[in-house]
Amino acid sequence: MVEVYEGAKSVLLPCQYTGFVVEDPTMIWTRTDLNPKSVHLRQEETDDLSGQNQRYSGRTSMRPDALDTGDFSLTLRNPRLTDSGDYTCSIRTEREELKLTDVQLHVKDQQVEVKVEEGSDSVILPCNTTPDLPEDTTVKWTHSDRELMMVHGCSNGSDHQDDLYCGRTKMNEDLLRTGDLSLTLKHPTERDSGGYICTIYRGKDILTQKVVLQVKEPFPSWATVLLVFLLLLVVVSASLLFHFRHALVSVIPVKVEVEEGAESVQLPFKTTKNLSGEIQVIWERYEPFQKAHVFTNGPNQYEEQHEVYRDRTVMNKDLLETGDLSLTLKQPTERDSGEYKCLVWRKGTFIRKKTVKLKVKGPGSNRGHQDQKQLH
Repeated sequence: MVEVYEGAKSVLLPCQYTGFVVEDPTMIWTRTDLNPKSVHLRQEETDDLSGQNQRYSGRTSMRPDALDTGDFSLTLRNPRLTDSGDYTCSIRTEREELKLTDVQLHVKDQQVEVKVEEGSDSVILPCNTTPDLPEDTTVKWTHSDRELMMVHGCSNGSDHQDDLYCGRTKMNEDLLRTGDLSLTLKHPTERDSGGYICTIYRGKDILTQKVVLQVKEPFPSWATVLLVFLLLLVVVSASLLFHFRHALVSVIPVKVEVEEGAESVQLPFKTTKNLSGEIQVIWERYEPFQKAHVFTNGPNQYEEQHEVYRDRTVMNKDLLETGDLSLTLKQPTERDSGEYKCLVWRKGTFIRKKTVKLKVKGPGSNRGHQDQKQLH
């Protein structure tokens, strides 16, 4: 069996011949349930389509070198549902006709799925074919799940349909010219869900296309409320986590170690970027209490700075934009060891805090460590 979807460009019906080719042979493809039954006939050098069934006109072909290669396969272009059936490949001589193979072709309905939410203004069920259809073409839309209930019909310019769809369906006015036979269904409801068949009667040809419509219930109001509640819960949780993180950072001190004689040491503190408003940043040392550095929205203010740190501290110029409030302490000595806190204020309101424990190791401690390593 050969299967193909309707709408495919072509389908190949296979037939191979390995016997001895006699003089003046004729290769024949037939379908016995048709009248005339001839699908394609090829003689040694040319096709003879004078007796071909008209439904295959212009849609069949065989290889020009079929006799040389023994490949008698038939190419059928633009397969239709009505092409489904049993085909026979034969070779005929003056004395006899030899059947080579039987091929069963199944052209399957290529269905389209359309989804829409109940309460929508309308939905389009697509159906398209070749343009410039004959004036006597008839188009019918039926509901396949309801014993082929007539949904919409168009024949010679007149429309007819079941009462259930009265006033709810529409087709394009120039459908015969454009070949767009799509159906517009207004105010779809859940009961409209199911399979719809677009059937086109064009002379002796009957073409069908299937559309499956799924009308979904609108998003329930209780689900909307639940979704909003969950969204608020996520936002609140994120906010609490953010504040908890900053609180945790302010409680747990950072330990920094440096050897005396180093050029500088950095007391780290990074917070949120783009701090706005009247911001004041104060680095303080405890035991003994000394103000190591004071920053107030602009140039550094040194009037409150303890003389021990005069000309020894630096902060980044763009600290409000970057959120990097780290303090650089130049030429650290052992007496600079201790606990430092960075306090951030906005218009007199405390908003951030960071604790750093600095340990400046003297030269003696380092030499003792090296002596201990040599003993080992």
